[in-house]
Amino acid sequence: MSERFHDASRRAVVGGLAGGLLAAIDGPASAQSGGSGGAASSLENPQTAYPQPPFPRQQQEWPGLGRRMQPQPDTGEGSYRGSGRLQGRRALVTGGDSGIGRAAVIAFAREGADVAISYLPAEQPDAEDVARIVREAGRKAVLLPGDIREEAFCDRLVSDAVRELGGLDILVNNAARQHALESITELTTELLDWTMKTNIYAMVWITRAAVPHLPPGAAIINTTSVVAYQPPENLLDYATTKGAIMVFTKALAKQLAGKGIRVNGVAPGPIWTPLQVTGGQPPDRIPQFGAGTPLERPGQPAELAPLYVLLASSESSYSTGQIFGAVGGGGGP
Repeated sequence: MSERFHDASRRAVVGGLAGGLLAAIDGPASAQSGGSGGAASSLENPQTAYPQPPFPRQQQEWPGLGRRMQPQPDTGEGSYRGSGRLQGRRALVTGGDSGIGRAAVIAFAREGADVAISYLPAEQPDAEDVARIVREAGRKAVLLPGDIREEAFCDRLVSDAVRELGGLDILVNNAARQHALESITELTTELLDWTMKTNIYAMVWITRAAVPHLPPGAAIINTTSVVAYQPPENLLDYATTKGAIMVFTKALAKQLAGKGIRVNGVAPGPIWTPLQVTGGQPPDRIPQFGAGTPLERPGQPAELAPLYVLLASSESSYSTGQIFGAVGGGGGP
């Protein structure tokens, strides 16, 4: 598990990252509980804080499992510490079984939220594992398997989440499909539909169904990507959808501001998740994945969790229509 490459210092850093970030932005009211230490004792070089390339060459069948990756992605299981910033909140997270979505689920639960988790049936082992972590935090976990490419399932997903959680005030549209192709001539209509329905249609369907249930003060967080700003040539359809998510986020924020609902986005750079080893990257690029960033490594999902907590919490009450980057220095918003 992630503890294999985390020492005590790193656990303190990542566990306190949400508190430190929010405290730095919002002042003493955001200070993290649960102990303190000198600032110097928690400093760590971001280049060496997590695994660096080269990684073992590896591929999995879609949709893949985080538990089978080497090294396993760190989603905060052994490091994230909460301090009640989302106490009593109710969240729906798509793609919450693994990767960035899983890190958000764990962080939300440890900040006091109940969480409904959307995922594909093939991802059941990872979903059951993260549900266990949520319940160990004393919060409710609702598992909702299905294919978000189906409009009827998206409607049912929201209604089931609202019923099981007793309402909804955080929505994270995170699930995505990515497949690397060298030429547009390889982009079949079937593959295009797969990407567009997973990344764009589902986000619209789920958000449309959720908005009537969201009260003033609720938050919507959409996962876009650095590729919306720096599209690589082999991710043509994926980059197109991520650019659309960025625009959708900004437009929807204006539409919902009058209802007191904030809408923001997170734009990750190269992050070590199952998305990469299930066709998201060519197999020969996996060993050096993330090496081209200024930090010379990919990000880990746990490093993004504090952003999702910040955007879900009332402490970011003046942020809407914004895209927050976590790209390892490689460009983006």
